[in-house]
Amino acid sequence: MDTVTLTDNRSGKSFDAAIKYPKGGTPAMDIADLHKEFELYSFDPSLGNTVSCESKVTHLNAKEGKLYHRGYPIEELAQEKNYLEVCYLLLTGELPDTQQYGEFDDLIRKRYFLHEKLNRLFSAFPDDSHPMSTLSSAVAALTSFYHNFIEIHGSTDFDVNEYYVMAQRIIGKIPTIAAQAYRQSVGLPSIYPDMDRYFTENFLYMLRAYPNNEPEIKDIEIKALDTIFTLHADHGQNASTTAVRVVCSTGAHPYAAISAGISALWGPKHGGANEAVINQLKAIGSVDNVEKYIRKAKDKNDPFRLMGFGHRVYKNYDPRAKILKKILEEIKTEIEIDNKLLEIAYKIEEIALSDEYFISRNLYPNVDFYSGIILTALKIPLNMFTPIFVIGRSVGWVAQWFELRSEENMKITRPRQLYMGDVNKHL
Repeated sequence: MDTVTLTDNRSGKSFDAAIKYPKGGTPAMDIADLHKEFELYSFDPSLGNTVSCESKVTHLNAKEGKLYHRGYPIEELAQEKNYLEVCYLLLTGELPDTQQYGEFDDLIRKRYFLHEKLNRLFSAFPDDSHPMSTLSSAVAALTSFYHNFIEIHGSTDFDVNEYYVMAQRIIGKIPTIAAQAYRQSVGLPSIYPDMDRYFTENFLYMLRAYPNNEPEIKDIEIKALDTIFTLHADHGQNASTTAVRVVCSTGAHPYAAISAGISALWGPKHGGANEAVINQLKAIGSVDNVEKYIRKAKDKNDPFRLMGFGHRVYKNYDPRAKILKKILEEIKTEIEIDNKLLEIAYKIEEIALSDEYFISRNLYPNVDFYSGIILTALKIPLNMFTPIFVIGRSVGWVAQWFELRSEENMKITRPRQLYMGDVNKHL
């Protein structure tokens, strides 16, 4: 067994920490006994160097810019499979055959609909509510409607079929909740799901339709949005997935854990980044201004940050960005795109990919850079960009929840702190 020897220079005492090797990626040093041996904790703000779990769901190869779901490269999945097939893969560990897919698709369609009492919840929110706040609240409210369907008291011997029912419900209902949240926020009448439509087409239908009016939905639009859902399906131990796992570790209801993930995803440093990309492109305003903003991004004394470039994990081109760039080229021939925004985006990319400042810092375009432009082309409202991220990511959260929930000795997540405040105060 390979080890790393840690020595406390205060006492000279040493401790051999075992090295745990993953099937891909960087090995980890097991310091579970660190406090026992040294009466010390590790200090790692933001947990950027901490491995919090073992997982078989998704692998990120940071150096090479590769992403795998259950061992399959994201490029093959995005090109050859639709979103629901990827959902089945993440939930079960295997791709579905024709019969399995048909049954899964049918079950998801049957779960598009919301309890009528939940539908009434939307009218309680202010008219200008952001869809993310409504979405998070409504998913949390699902715990009231399905509180008895799964054992949540910490036992691992629950019926696995209940897990699949829970997963199907959340995958099927979140698009309906998201569409209802948007329509309520702008005062549009509610549109019920259409079971005759595929998952992604149904979402676009609920977003665009009016009573007694059939919206135009092009095949290329369905393909583009379905690819975005696929690329967002899971991405390892990011902030929102970690939030789901932390809440799961307490034994809370799975929908409560997913609601926590939605709240974490809302932040502009996480799922809100593609919305920030579009706002920034609009702020730049013209190709003629790009050079000025590039200089601002390179000035260490300027707070301006170029959105859509660089990634916390990848040290190479985000593989999801490459896929979306191809999708963008495809839809340009069939869908009208804001050429002004596109010209600005392409100019920024051209400079960034050839400028040593960006290259040396691994500041390549990421998934948010292109997804925002594509969603704008699909006429998705800006405040719906992050809810669309939620729709795609819901299956990853469920798969991660189940993986942690299935551990025989699941422990509550409890980080430590370095207390730096006052002590020994007295009245």
